[in-house]
Amino acid sequence: MEFYELHPENPQLRYLNKAVDVLKSGGVIIFPTDTYYGLGCDLFNKEGIEQLFAIKHESDTKLFSFICADLKDISSYAKVSDFAYKSMKKLLPGPYTFILPAAKVVPKKLWDKRKTVGIRVPDHPITLKLIELLGNPIVSTSVSSRKGEALFDPFEIRNIFNSQVDLMLASGKLSHKPSSVVDLSGEEPRVIREGAGDTSIFT
Repeated sequence: MEFYELHPENPQLRYLNKAVDVLKSGGVIIFPTDTYYGLGCDLFNKEGIEQLFAIKHESDTKLFSFICADLKDISSYAKVSDFAYKSMKKLLPGPYTFILPAAKVVPKKLWDKRKTVGIRVPDHPITLKLIELLGNPIVSTSVSSRKGEALFDPFEIRNIFNSQVDLMLASGKLSHKPSSVVDLSGEEPRVIREGAGDTSIFT
């Protein structure tokens, strides 16, 4: 695994470009978000998606979210109602995962039975710059141990995933709270998980 420590607010462009090259070639990377470290691949690279499933030891029914650059970007990959748009506009970028109906452009392997997907726009300069340079979303799942416990220390993460992941962008220890998950795919919003993001506007 290539391992690079980045400045959290002014990340070094050369390291971000290395990560983009890995993603475009079908590789898997680890990167920081505003909650946990993410394990991710290029949304449109089938090889990368297969590798991600293999690393997480998940079946094809496992759902991963994906990260978009901004609210405008989300509308290219999901169907966004007026209510969903207004809600997300207030909260993004931030520590939220929104469940929305998938657009046809999204690989079907990432849909659930209801044809919905989880979408994030993290409030983290490294993540957002990475998406901008790549030019499309990154499929993402939180970095965790075999027991399903979230990992926060980049050096511990490197030791565990060194032989499985192609590159890691490190930026210190991160939050101990996951993103809040809100389902905006139906007529009424549903808070699926209370996390780092305030969900009071939905209750």
